[in-house]
Amino acid sequence: MGLERPTDRDHMQLGLVIGTANATVKHPTLKGCKLLLVQPRLADGKTPDGEPLLVVDGHGAGRGDTVLITSDGRRARELLKTEATPVRWTVIGIRD
Repeated sequence: MGLERPTDRDHMQLGLVIGTANATVKHPTLKGCKLLLVQPRLADGKTPDGEPLLVVDGHGAGRGDTVLITSDGRRARELLKTEATPVRWTVIGIRD
């Protein structure tokens, strides 16, 4: 009890922070959130995997950091303390 198995929808991946994003207008659930531009990487940690993603960060990551990101909607709702948000990707850890 209390533990949920990941589904095909839940996805974790390493990525490299390549920048930040600022928005003058954004969804109310994103007020005060730090937005990062993250380049997903393959399992080798070096090879790019697709296009960069806009990711919400609650851990203090910065440009050049390797981060673990997830598309788990539950994690996004917990981070933003809301039941509904358009957020898809969040940082769940920073690689040492």
